[in-house]
Amino acid sequence: MAPDPLSDTPVPPAPAHIPVLLRPLLRIVAPVSGLWVDGTFGAGGHTRALLEAGAEQVIGIDRDRRALDAAAGRLAEHGARLRLVEDTFDRLDAHSGAAAADGVLLDLGVSSMQLDQAERGFSFMRDGPLDMRMGADGPTAADLVNGAGEGELADILFHYGEERAARRIARAITEARRHAPIQGTAELAEIVGRCLPGARPGRSHPATRSFQAIRIAVNDEFGQLVRGLEAAERALCPGGRLAVITFHSLEDRVVKSFLRQRGGTAHRRNRHAPETGYEPARFEPLNRKAITPDAQEQAENRRARSARLRVALRTDVPAAPCDRTALGLPGPALKGRR
Repeated sequence: MAPDPLSDTPVPPAPAHIPVLLRPLLRIVAPVSGLWVDGTFGAGGHTRALLEAGAEQVIGIDRDRRALDAAAGRLAEHGARLRLVEDTFDRLDAHSGAAAADGVLLDLGVSSMQLDQAERGFSFMRDGPLDMRMGADGPTAADLVNGAGEGELADILFHYGEERAARRIARAITEARRHAPIQGTAELAEIVGRCLPGARPGRSHPATRSFQAIRIAVNDEFGQLVRGLEAAERALCPGGRLAVITFHSLEDRVVKSFLRQRGGTAHRRNRHAPETGYEPARFEPLNRKAITPDAQEQAENRRARSARLRVALRTDVPAAPCDRTALGLPGPALKGRR
């Protein structure tokens, strides 16, 4: 997958997909064996590595049919050891069947392939339709931008993009769409850009945070993440490993909070609130601090620079719903809004 921040200098497509944090992932989950679920299959780079490292079978899940079709031929050599499923990763436990999984991998965010395809509407580097859907179903970014109220847009931009000018941008969007619907990525980027100072060399484009926020809302990414973590807990066998790669602080905060909550410690919603009770450990962290790309990987793959990897070991305590109010979810996600 790829990070959300996009430089104001276009990045030429890499000659081949480079899976992020692959070397440290394989080191920390070794030895690789049994059944693995790659809940965010993408271009299949992590899946290929897991199969080559010793996984007996990998179930590759992706909501993007085009991603599955594109990678199927490249991985055909693995035959029945690879099973591809078109679905969202929050249902991963439904596809592992009766067999408990020995490992679950979630590589979050938008894929490099999706970023590089202008017609998908994820990036403003090349003009395209305002789509941003990772799959083929549901409302598009154009539907959201042209249909949501000003207050809802401001909430999405502020909570999902950490955009301090959220109200100003939401007002500019609603003003612009009164004349005609906003349909393209370049048009939206221009509207956002007029509300903010111009980009400085080496800094992200002014529209980066807004595009991230809208994409997250369109794809219900935080709802997917929490449900996916709970599904992984249900799917994993005792001793199974959960590996999650994030690309921005909001995602990493949720994953970190989930693993802390499932780690058997008493927890509180904030440091001033009383403890809400003790939960037995359902996961034991294998790395206390998030693993980040080393200098070699950052030189090889510029899009890996913001990646963070957290890995935990599943215990034998039965799965149970988590306390979502204690996960640090952004406002709209906590309210269950799309």
